[in-house]
Amino acid sequence: MHANLIDPERSFLLVIDVQQTYADKLFEWDRTVERASILIRAARALEIPVIFTEQYPRGLGPTTPRILDALGDATRFEKRSLSCWGAEGVPGHLRSLDRQQAVLCGLETHACVSQTAHDMLDAGLRVHVPEDAVGSRKRADHELGYQKMLASGALPASVESVVLEWLRTADHPSFRPVQALLK
Repeated sequence: MHANLIDPERSFLLVIDVQQTYADKLFEWDRTVERASILIRAARALEIPVIFTEQYPRGLGPTTPRILDALGDATRFEKRSLSCWGAEGVPGHLRSLDRQQAVLCGLETHACVSQTAHDMLDAGLRVHVPEDAVGSRKRADHELGYQKMLASGALPASVESVVLEWLRTADHPSFRPVQALLK
């Protein structure tokens, strides 16, 4: 398997700060939440480890209900650092998973997602960022943040490309129900 493909046995999904307070502020909120939700549901169906963060929830509020519903019993971390790598317990938890590939989704592309991607790259992880499952308040910040991650070594992706790489074959026992999430 090529090193740039996502291996379901070596990857995890990190959902970053998809908090309801951004609903009326984020460029393409509905698209971002819908695509992130599909990614989460697919990961859970395929038993890919999923964790999520909330940036200062006391001030910014909780994760949006549509994402919480998809997350189920995923492990939650509160944070105040922009990078998830700087949040207490996150690096240790991720190391305990013993997986070398990170798939990131959430908010904001140019801030928390970008800083997390850069820290993970620095820690030796292979980072995949589905462009349709990350977002920022301003379109320019989203685009520049995404370009910066790619220029630094993160790998471009879409939700569909991630899910299909996780599946690898139409013979996968979960192919039909997971494929249905993409339609």
